[in-house]
Amino acid sequence: MLALTSIWTTILLAAAVALGPMAIDMYLPALPQIGADFNAGTDQVQFTLSIYLIGFALAQLVCGPLADRFGRKPVMIGGMLLFALASIGCALASNIETLQLFRFLQALGGSAGPVLGRAVVRDVYTPREAAKILALLAGMMALAPAVAPTLGGFIVATMDWHWIFIVMAGYALIMVAVIAFGIPEPLRPEHRQPFRFCQLMSNYRRISTDMTFIGYTFTSAAIYGGLFAFLSGSAFVLIDVLGVAPEHFGLYTAITAGGYLLGNMASIRLAGRYLPDQILLYGLATTLTAGATMALLAYHNIYSPWAVVLPQALFMAGTGMVLPQTMAGALANHPTMAGSASALLGFVQMAAAAAAGALVGILHDGTPLVMATIIAVCAGLGLIGYLFLVQRYPAPGFEAQGAGSN
Repeated sequence: MLALTSIWTTILLAAAVALGPMAIDMYLPALPQIGADFNAGTDQVQFTLSIYLIGFALAQLVCGPLADRFGRKPVMIGGMLLFALASIGCALASNIETLQLFRFLQALGGSAGPVLGRAVVRDVYTPREAAKILALLAGMMALAPAVAPTLGGFIVATMDWHWIFIVMAGYALIMVAVIAFGIPEPLRPEHRQPFRFCQLMSNYRRISTDMTFIGYTFTSAAIYGGLFAFLSGSAFVLIDVLGVAPEHFGLYTAITAGGYLLGNMASIRLAGRYLPDQILLYGLATTLTAGATMALLAYHNIYSPWAVVLPQALFMAGTGMVLPQTMAGALANHPTMAGSASALLGFVQMAAAAAAGALVGILHDGTPLVMATIIAVCAGLGLIGYLFLVQRYPAPGFEAQGAGSN
């Protein structure tokens, strides 16, 4: 077993946390092919993404409290086994409705990685340290959206989309073995919470009425909405509208993932000089600039893959600065129920992501304008959350000088 503070433990956690996002990124190049194979419309195919996000959101509300009661490891292992079985079901699906069903089940299992990865970091580190570790974790995770679409595009071009889900199942089974034998249980016995409905509701009520939690969670969810607006619409915009070959799709999304990685690296470097809320503000300003640029280019009918990808790379750089700070800030006041707090944070993030993704699918007009506009609006909402909530109710030690006063 590795020490919980070991860099190798952080790497293994990143690999486990990446499982859920990988189930989104890897199959994006296959969306047009899935629609053609099942004779399904854009909205039906896009719903395989939205229903994944819905299942991901709902499962976290149970996954977090279960982990607060029974420990992080058994819940994470069980979730990944369910993910593997559901992935096989996706591969064998014979119509779009069956694929949607197994995507929902896949999400129920896939939620265990991200929600418990955040909880483990909060179990082991102080809030200020957690912001740095979450940034490092997210930086390692940036490899998933960089590699997964490229691999998915290669699979689509050389075999067919069914094999994407078989690869996902194999990855999940490997992670089961890694977690079982490589990472010790981080939850202290004295921090275990009873898994009773009344206690569960009491914990969620306490967390959801904490204004600090609300501020960071709203800000994080808004940026998540922008991120998933791109993920939901990028395949249709880049492949169907702008003519990018499926096997090249991953190369463009790798550029956006590179932006995310740069943002995470900047977050880590800036942590020694600036407070987390200052880094958060810089990240939000970056996302708003990027979203507005993409929307303006689309509004003026400047249609090119680079008019989408380069602004999105900048948006992702800002996202890489925002998310570690908001996740650590949201969990800061709840060390004894980090699993439940992480679950509620994840639920709100995924609900916002599902809503933004569904809007892209419903309103898609054959141009990049709808997707770009939704990204810009989400970035604006994130900045509003910071100005009206985070500044008033900062996490302990996170606030910029002069913040936190009413």
